[in-house]
Amino acid sequence: MNIQWYPGHMVKSKREIQESLKLIDVVIEILDSRIPESSKNPEVDSIIGNKPKIIVLNKCDLAEDSVTFEWIKYYKKVGINSIDVDSSTGKNINKIYNVVKETVKDKLDRRIEKGIIGRPIRALIIGIPNVGKSTFINKLTSKSSAKTGDKPGVTKSRQWIKVSNNFELLDTPGILWPKFDDKRIALHLAFTRAIKDEILDIEELALELIKEIGTLKPDAIIKRYNIEISSDPFETLKRIGSKRGCIISGGNIDITKASNIILEDYRTGKMGKISLEKPGEVE
Repeated sequence: MNIQWYPGHMVKSKREIQESLKLIDVVIEILDSRIPESSKNPEVDSIIGNKPKIIVLNKCDLAEDSVTFEWIKYYKKVGINSIDVDSSTGKNINKIYNVVKETVKDKLDRRIEKGIIGRPIRALIIGIPNVGKSTFINKLTSKSSAKTGDKPGVTKSRQWIKVSNNFELLDTPGILWPKFDDKRIALHLAFTRAIKDEILDIEELALELIKEIGTLKPDAIIKRYNIEISSDPFETLKRIGSKRGCIISGGNIDITKASNIILEDYRTGKMGKISLEKPGEVE
């Protein structure tokens, strides 16, 4: 399965981000806690240059706590401040401003020395589609400042959002990169709905997800569907369909319906907390 998705507005968004950097004090890069490496746009660091950056590991409610903790240690080791966040419930949202202040402390000190007082910290929010940027912003501001939706590509343009007198955000559309050379990265993006389902082969995607979870955390499938995992992912998918009543005429299994069920169960955490990537795998 060749997975590629790079709609035209992403080219414009990348250009607008570059143009906005002169107004920005710090970049907040939002990653998916389940797939921190795959959800990191490899072009971001070259785009933002030497701007200070913090990493927000969003959707931490869907990732394994111990693995997320390992990621935070990894980022600290390479000199990046990071924090795990669940934007839906607001976990650790109230700590964001302090992490931002710590990251730009030297810059704030220089401003004070020059007598510049009262200027708000301006942060650029950046991340791939459907990583939860808008939900993060809305929870941070305690209002519906940004459009949200459980599909990629909801935010279409830049917008300034005031968090407080001391803190402002620039929201940007999610951007991917033109070509996914690594199949594993492409699959992880598809599993987590960073890529539109409409352009994917859902049945093949479900089989790939079964293979990966069956290797990493087979009990998640066994407990969720009360089945035995087969060495053949297609057989496992049929067993899931049978358990979930995906029966069509002739007693056959509706494979498409069963595929959508397992993908949705993973995406919403109904299979439990499952991290697909660990920092030890990163070079």
